[in-house]
Amino acid sequence: MALFRSFRAVRHDGLGRPVPTAESSLESLTGGLSDLDLRVFDAVANSPSPMLDRTMKPLSAAADQGKLWFAIAAGLGLTGVSSLERGAVRGVVTLGAASLVANQVGKRLHPRQRPDTEGITVRRLRRQPTSSSFPSGHSASAAAFAIGVGIENRPAGYLLAGLAGMVGLSRVVTGAHYPFDVVAGFALGAGIAVAGAQIVRPVDDHAITVAAPHRVPATPRPDGEGLVILVNPRSGDGTGERVQAEIEQSLPAAEIVDLSDVDDLVTTARDAARRAEVLGVAGGDGTVSTVAAAALEADIPLAVFPGGTFNHFAKDIGSQRVARTVEAIRAGLVTRVDVLWLNDAQVILNTSSIGAYPEFVVARDRYNHSVSKPIAAIRAARHVLRHSQPVTVQVNDEEIETLFFFVGNGMYGTAGFFPGRRTRLDDGLIDVRYLVTGQRFETLRLTASLLSGRIKNSRLFIDAQIPEFSLTAAEPIRVAHDGEAGEEQTAAHYRVDYRTLKVYGTSVVTGRS
Repeated sequence: MALFRSFRAVRHDGLGRPVPTAESSLESLTGGLSDLDLRVFDAVANSPSPMLDRTMKPLSAAADQGKLWFAIAAGLGLTGVSSLERGAVRGVVTLGAASLVANQVGKRLHPRQRPDTEGITVRRLRRQPTSSSFPSGHSASAAAFAIGVGIENRPAGYLLAGLAGMVGLSRVVTGAHYPFDVVAGFALGAGIAVAGAQIVRPVDDHAITVAAPHRVPATPRPDGEGLVILVNPRSGDGTGERVQAEIEQSLPAAEIVDLSDVDDLVTTARDAARRAEVLGVAGGDGTVSTVAAAALEADIPLAVFPGGTFNHFAKDIGSQRVARTVEAIRAGLVTRVDVLWLNDAQVILNTSSIGAYPEFVVARDRYNHSVSKPIAAIRAARHVLRHSQPVTVQVNDEEIETLFFFVGNGMYGTAGFFPGRRTRLDDGLIDVRYLVTGQRFETLRLTASLLSGRIKNSRLFIDAQIPEFSLTAAEPIRVAHDGEAGEEQTAAHYRVDYRTLKVYGTSVVTGRS
């Protein structure tokens, strides 16, 4: 059989001269690349360099199991810069996906023996890996994390790309991988990061020009004089208690109102607003919206402390930590932001939804009485996936069926189903997005649009940014708002109150994201 393969691998012309075939050319190419791989490995791994001796081994060890990247992600998350915080989350998620594919798929599809490290003494790792050499999992994770961060914050991505390159080099210098293993790992990690950006789009700056933030003159309050702060100690699975302790320590002159035993939050908030110069709140997004309505009615500034589970509004105004809100109060940093009204009765600071999400909220609240919040959310999601049905509404004189209908106060930065974060809360616009269901091949069409990054071009996905919007329904539908299940209604009219709510915050004053 070997002779037969050898005979077939070579053809001859009429004069008896051998003619190269595609098979022999491929073997020649792969053989040449393999030889180049070995030569580059020998040149790098055995190069005399005290600097490489000192740096590459510790760097390679630091990147084991992603420790280096997780530490950097933690640092990015503490910067207070939204784009870096988003980059940290995207980088870690992308790293996890790249590591899984490289180690559980790539190494099994193309097993390769590790390099011979007999001649490498000083730089050789204490424990040489024994798994397949191809591809480099360290390199895949490094590229995935660096590009994932860079998708949200380009300057940080450039810096991390240099560090990722050094990690890849360290894998060759220490004899853990051949150069082509590292190149393949880089390509795999980069590909997964780019694919992830197509599915979950990064936050973009406004495509329209927005006027500079409207700064409001405010008196600095170093000790919290004139503040009345409503605190729900039970919110955020105990976060409220910690937040209350921080407020009492940082703003000793502020009055604290404990909401633990309050049944009528609307009345309590209005009473507090009458005696306050500044109305504060620490609780979930629903609590914040209710207190914001009282501050709006009394025409006094609102100070928001991150006392809930998600704290969407607090994060978007730069108050993701108690210290940031205290800083704004002490410096007198107040500006005006938009408020979204539902049927001129309900204040909405973040979002409103119809379709599957209100059902999820109802189910989650029901499960919350017996299990923890994370478990309740998982069970609620499972319930919605099994039992959710489209709702029929009238939009622009057209009847549609939908499972996903999103209405946001201000433009959200990410296109598609994952709205992401807002960079501004004072653009005077409503962000409307909805999915049209009941169409032929809708699952296949939507999947193709998501994977290709062309969801905005799909006829099944509609989005618009407008100052006013209405929808109607023949049967009552539940309209959720700011994390609350809301009431069943047959009509929903949304309008923006442009820059009407005065809030303390750093991001809204500077316009930074």
